Amino acid sequence: MIAEDKLVEIVGAGNINREQTILKEYSHDMSFVSPIMPELVVRPRNTTEIQRIVNLCRQRQTPLVPVSSGGPHFRGDTVPGTGGAIMVDLSGMKKIIRVSRKHRVAMFEPGVTFEELIKAVAKEGLRLNMPLLPRLTKSVVGSMLEREPVIMPKYHWDIADPLACTEVIMGTGDMIRTGAAAGAGTIEEQWAAGGAQKEAAGPSSASWYRVVQGSQGTMGIVTWASARCEIIPKLEEPFLLGSARLDKIIDAAHWLIRRRLVNECFILNNTDLESIMARKGAGDIRQIKTKIPPWVLFFNIAAYDYFPEERLAGQTRDMLAIMQRVGLNAVKTLGSIKAVELLKMVQNPSTEPYWKLRNKGGCQDIFFLTIYDKLDQLIKVMYDAADDSGYPASDIGIYLQPIVQGVNCHCEFNLPYNPTSREEIARVKELSAKATRSLIAAGAFFSRPYGELAQFIMSRDAATVASLKKVKAIADPGNIMNPGKLCF
Repeated sequence: MIAEDKLVEIVGAGNINREQTILKEYSHDMSFVSPIMPELVVRPRNTTEIQRIVNLCRQRQTPLVPVSSGGPHFRGDTVPGTGGAIMVDLSGMKKIIRVSRKHRVAMFEPGVTFEELIKAVAKEGLRLNMPLLPRLTKSVVGSMLEREPVIMPKYHWDIADPLACTEVIMGTGDMIRTGAAAGAGTIEEQWAAGGAQKEAAGPSSASWYRVVQGSQGTMGIVTWASARCEIIPKLEEPFLLGSARLDKIIDAAHWLIRRRLVNECFILNNTDLESIMARKGAGDIRQIKTKIPPWVLFFNIAAYDYFPEERLAGQTRDMLAIMQRVGLNAVKTLGSIKAVELLKMVQNPSTEPYWKLRNKGGCQDIFFLTIYDKLDQLIKVMYDAADDSGYPASDIGIYLQPIVQGVNCHCEFNLPYNPTSREEIARVKELSAKATRSLIAAGAFFSRPYGELAQFIMSRDAATVASLKKVKAIADPGNIMNPGKLCF
């Protein structure tokens, strides 16, 4: 139990909240993780306050749960794993520290959302390589730490991209900086010497950002991060490609990315596409679905400041040659969906209501990494599990995102359900557990395990768990950072 007066000395009384209605909001999310009430919520305003909070809680052995995004949350990682925890809400830390067009990098605090950062970098002629339609309250730092897939595989060089450098308060209370930011001098001195905090690897030969990324707050609290940005194109030409055959769609995406012809590029089944394009809920969704093929590839050809018309024309000719080879037609309009409208949508956060909630009000996601050759088999495994659980396969949304220059694929199944129906909740919960186990057996790689299934997934690799526990003992020997998550 921590003395509240000590926290008041650090952050002030106005930044501590014990109201039961507020605590209840933090005690659960839209996942199936069991709810646990936190002790209180504290809202630090800077790195110094975070460091003092961590040191105080380390001395008192009080659990801390960092959270930077606003609700609704979906994965259970910000629900306390044990009683007596303090929620460290970073959503008020909204400083955009630096944007450099010259270096194509932005540095910002964890409370900055996609909507806020998009506007800031656009003033410098830059844009973000961002996930597919993040919710309005989503923290950019939170998204990068969770390794959410980004929609421009052409600029996705490493699984960690676009994350560059971070500043982290570890569970020991020590502050470290990762990547180029770990170099000599202060950040301001590094700027004066021409540094840009863009290189992720370091200090030395270590890549400490990989320890923090994906850890769900179990190692430390990130107080700022930098992200690689891209130049805003001079011209853009988006296209849609529809087919009943997924293999043809994948073949087209493979060659478009391999030839480096496209920026935004992703695949959706008609269930997910209709949820994205619908504006009026389930009724609007059903009207859209009847007019589009089962699978749709969206891609965007872009040209920049130098000879944009010539570049766009040349890339379009190369694209049409690929379409002829795979036997498909790229179009500007598919049913009632216009490619240019979809492009504008995916270059921004989702409008309200969040696109995954438009069908039934709730959604459970199952996602993993795989190679293209296994997709047909894994989708069949998912459909079989749905049939066994009595869940309509036609309700399953599927999002396929080529990543890391298209060498592999993020596969995501979205399971909409009515959050007020106990029967539907039980069915989706059963399906999620059953399908995850079946997908693992079929070769799916769950690189980002969350919630109740995380320990089942992690326990399949004893060597990795042993290594992570060694690192945890160094970074957070008191086990105060989000205990109960992953294998901790």
